[in-house]
Amino acid sequence: MDQVSFTLEAWDYAAFAAFFLGLSLVGYWAGRKERVGADAYFLAGRKLPWYVVGGSFIASNISSEHFIGMIGAAVIYGQCVSMACWGNIGSFTFLIWLFIPFLLASRVFTIPEFLERRFNATLRQFFAMVTVISNVVAFLAAVLYGGGLAIASLFGWNLWLSIVVLGVVAGSWAIYGGLSSVAWTDLFTVVVMVFGGIPVTVLGLQMLDSESGSVVGGFEIMLERNRAESGPWADAVLASAPHLGGGEHYDRMSVVQPATHELVPWTTLVFGIFSVSIWYNVLNQFMIQRVLGAKDAYHARMGIVLAGFMQILLPAIIVLPGMIFFAMHPETLQLPWDQVRPEADKTFVRMVEMLVPVGLRGLVLAALFGAIQSTINSVLNSTATVVTLDIYRRLFRPGASDRHLVNVGMITSVAVLLIAMVLAGFISRLGSSLFVYIQTLYAFFAPPFSAVFLLGILWRRINAPGATIAVFFGFALGIAMKLYVQYVPAHPGWIEPFGNQAAINWTACVLICVAASLLTGRPPADKVTDQLIFNWRRLNILEGLGSRWYTSVVTWWGLFVLVVLVLIILCSPLAYR
Repeated sequence: MDQVSFTLEAWDYAAFAAFFLGLSLVGYWAGRKERVGADAYFLAGRKLPWYVVGGSFIASNISSEHFIGMIGAAVIYGQCVSMACWGNIGSFTFLIWLFIPFLLASRVFTIPEFLERRFNATLRQFFAMVTVISNVVAFLAAVLYGGGLAIASLFGWNLWLSIVVLGVVAGSWAIYGGLSSVAWTDLFTVVVMVFGGIPVTVLGLQMLDSESGSVVGGFEIMLERNRAESGPWADAVLASAPHLGGGEHYDRMSVVQPATHELVPWTTLVFGIFSVSIWYNVLNQFMIQRVLGAKDAYHARMGIVLAGFMQILLPAIIVLPGMIFFAMHPETLQLPWDQVRPEADKTFVRMVEMLVPVGLRGLVLAALFGAIQSTINSVLNSTATVVTLDIYRRLFRPGASDRHLVNVGMITSVAVLLIAMVLAGFISRLGSSLFVYIQTLYAFFAPPFSAVFLLGILWRRINAPGATIAVFFGFALGIAMKLYVQYVPAHPGWIEPFGNQAAINWTACVLICVAASLLTGRPPADKVTDQLIFNWRRLNILEGLGSRWYTSVVTWWGLFVLVVLVLIILCSPLAYR
């Protein structure tokens, strides 16, 4: 593929400078009074309104993993990558109806703290350590690598220099103003991300329809070529199918894939909700922290509903460009397979080079930088929160003052950022897609904690010994499955996808947790209060839903669920054959 020179003009620099100025003003304004205490610094004083909760929740989720990794994955796998967004329907529903009431009622700062109240200190400390490790390795390092890769490709910088500059600039507001700065700058950047990401999709569709430049015509061409029924598109799919685990006749247009599919086997449509998605959206501290900082249950719930509608729209920005690029350059999938993934991860940069005119590039780059900085800020803030409150205060300084804890949080943020920068430079040596690398780590860390957390809030009989045994068993099982796939050549194909491994692990942890709990004593009364367990008689989930139908959580949640289900049906084989 031809490389197009990348240049920026005065208007591009002006657009990016305006974004950075706006970001700085918002970050300073939101964080100027937030270092007075732990509650203010780590949870924004628990005063975030719903639109900030939702905007920050989704902005924290979007990063270089999406603009670089997810667009690249769409080049390789097609439409099924959209399930990374639409598949959140289950965990968002659980979060709205089950988890938010308990998390807010418990008044905890962190998820590890909640686990101690429900189970024991062992689970709290283990989950805290796992959270820190996963934040640094699976989130920060990967996001810095993806963003550094984009900057290096666009401007010809050294990758290490790009990572360092990106980390220092992007992480500053999390260190300065805590969650308040993070959440409000997230709201600002999510708007920029949407308006900066749309031009790539629109211009790509117009280029596909070279005769009239119509977006609708380009969309039809994109669909036809991704069906890959003839020509170089069919040849490309035939060449790549053996590597994708999707069968001999790979269907790029379906979100429902065979059980052997490498990325989204059909089994994940159900088990993915329980095994990974609950961990990512509920137990993952850097996502749930803005929910814990909400004004009340209504604002927390409506914020997640808003994030749900954003998940509906995201594939237009982070999946369609990959499918458009495949329609333009199907030969990408006919490269030697060890070159396909790295080349696919360069898709966003190439599309900016090919499509976006000078004068608009600054806005697109602002969208990319906004996605990266929002995730870096969120992960830094949440990691500092866990290290400070769940490890440092609990183990070393139980009587530390609020001011001292804020200082420790700021120092922790700097240290974590430096470690992540070093790790980011080595990710390229792994040889896999950025998106696949991150999803594989999720599938390893998530299942044990998802299993015991869900059981723990639904059933009073689940106790600390059962949960503890299940979690440690789950990690041992996860390692065993990796070794089995690696060193036993005769293993069945369906166990290779990381999504299936996560499903097996989650199911085993559920069974172990239930069995071990029933074989040991009942939990103490203070571990099964109405603030920690779902009360079927009290139905405390019906509080904080809104007073009128048009402001009701039920109304907007129902619409969100309906739209997602319709989209999944429309993108299944039955809809277009």
